[in-house]
Amino acid sequence: EVQLVESGGGLVQPGGSLRLSCAASGFLFSTYSMNWVRQAPGKELEWVSSISSFASTRYSDSVKGRFTISRDNAKNTLYLQMNSLKPEDTAVYFCSVGKSRGQGTQVTVSS
Repeated sequence: EVQLVESGGGLVQPGGSLRLSCAASGFLFSTYSMNWVRQAPGKELEWVSSISSFASTRYSDSVKGRFTISRDNAKNTLYLQMNSLKPEDTAVYFCSVGKSRGQGTQVTVSS
C-alpha cells in the first residue's frame, strides 16, 4: 500500500523559506517520478513540481526560480525547498505518485 506523509509546513512571513518533506513507503520509491501539488482555499489542485527517477526536474511558472524539488532515494524521501515565499503560495501542499497523494501539509504565508 502506497503511503505518503508530508511534513514541514507552517506559518512564514513573505520572503521567508520553508522545506517540505514527504516520507514514502509501500512502493519502490527510487523508480518512480514524484510530484508536489497544492490546493489553495477555494481553488482547484495545482501542479507545482516534478522530479523523475533520474532526478530531472520541472516546475510550474509560478514557482520557477524560487522552489527546488529534490529526492533522497536512500531515505525514500521527497523534498521541496521553498524560498522567497509569497502570500499566493498559501495552500495545502501534497506529494503524489501516480494517483496517490498524502494528507498534505499546510503552508501559510502572511505577515
